[in-house]
Amino acid sequence: MHRAWLMLALFLGLVFLASAIAVALLAGAFGLGERRELVLPVAMVGLVILFVVVAVVVRVVRRTAGPVGEVMEGADRVAAGDYSTRVPERGPADLRRLARSFNAMAERLEAAEGQRRNLLADVTHELRTPLSVIQGDVEGMLDGVYPPDREHLEPVVEEARVMSRLLDDLRTLSTAEAGALKLNRQRTAPKELAEDAVAAFRTRAATGGVRLEERVSPGLPHLDIDPTRIGEVLANLVHNALRHTPAGGTVVVSADPASDGGVAFVVEDTGTGIPADALPHVFDRFVRGPDSGGAGLGLAIARSLVEAHGGTISADSGPEGGTVMRFVLPARP
Repeated sequence: MHRAWLMLALFLGLVFLASAIAVALLAGAFGLGERRELVLPVAMVGLVILFVVVAVVVRVVRRTAGPVGEVMEGADRVAAGDYSTRVPERGPADLRRLARSFNAMAERLEAAEGQRRNLLADVTHELRTPLSVIQGDVEGMLDGVYPPDREHLEPVVEEARVMSRLLDDLRTLSTAEAGALKLNRQRTAPKELAEDAVAAFRTRAATGGVRLEERVSPGLPHLDIDPTRIGEVLANLVHNALRHTPAGGTVVVSADPASDGGVAFVVEDTGTGIPADALPHVFDRFVRGPDSGGAGLGLAIARSLVEAHGGTISADSGPEGGTVMRFVLPARP
């Protein structure tokens, strides 16, 4: 690149020099003043112009070729898999903007690669336990250690179901995050969603000694949503609330008007709460509390389903316990 710029500077300078000499020669040939002694001064002027042009171009080359070369070298390193590569932001404004864009791209690639590796490690970890149970039980039956009866086959079937649920959750999560989740939108009343969620868990709440209540504000607008998917979100939130609320506690499912004209659904419990250091990560994949079951994908899926509807979801927990899970859906998609 340096050579190309220098060749261009040399070419332009020679053009100026040749033009000056040609003017001087034409002046002498046509007898303009019959002063041939002007040829040398004009030629000298051409040489000065040549040196000035070369100096200017060299300076421009030094200011631009260096940063551009650094970006090109950085691109080569990123192409080779080194996503930690960053380039200094220097030079003219356009080149600084190019460097910033390159660094932002490399940062996103590095984050995506880290997420990919973490996801692969997490999936491998989650699948290892059920696979070990299935392999151990089947090998035991094949070796005659114990008979292939119902007692020994039921754990195999249960672990197979665990794997199936995990794969289904991963497929739902990846499809939703890719924006390819198909939603069967229907005009739905918020009260119906809250009532269905409470009805589905009323028996479990009564068994655990937890009071499960429903509070829906009147006059809420109908929502154009997929009721099955949003029902899954509410079911997941209520299930988590009941799991972490001891006997004598309360879980409230409510729906109220949102400030943007939509509807805010809230599941609030009086349970153990979420630690402050874990609160920012509750919607991440494979994040589980010490007493949580499952693979840690429920809240990640809930967030993806809410965002697929154009909504938002958040979590809050106080220092004295209790958790508030809130998601807002727009009245129009």
